[in-house]
Amino acid sequence: MHIVLVEPEIPPNTGNIARLCAATHAELHLIEPFGFKLDDAQLKRSGMDYWQHVAWRRWTNWAEFIASGPAGARLWYIESGGPKLYTEARYGPDDYLVFGRETAGLPKALLEQNLESWLRIPMFNEKSRSLNLSNCAALVLYEALRQQGFPEELH
Repeated sequence: MHIVLVEPEIPPNTGNIARLCAATHAELHLIEPFGFKLDDAQLKRSGMDYWQHVAWRRWTNWAEFIASGPAGARLWYIESGGPKLYTEARYGPDDYLVFGRETAGLPKALLEQNLESWLRIPMFNEKSRSLNLSNCAALVLYEALRQQGFPEELH
């Protein structure tokens, strides 16, 4: 599995997602520009000593990431307003879970071009604008891993 963060802005979220990736063997893709420096103390603190166990790549922009992606790779765009719940998707081991910036989400044009793979996490309070990015990544990744029978789980 792969987690893609498009223009992440908050270092602790990225650090927490790095820990998630280390624990699950998911590959992390970070797409610039970032709202922080990669040597940020908060990024390192939230990722603790897990960064050395994370398979990750840095991309200068979305176009570079897409151009280098494996042919036929499935990308799932997780963003509010999606026509399908994240639990309705059928995930494969090489799928990419794509998340946008904490303040702006994913570009509307990108979502509209990918309606069949635009997923949402349900929320039940109209006063809540969003969920925390690292929580969303964990929810969706673990659903994908559950569907696959939790491959590589340590017992």
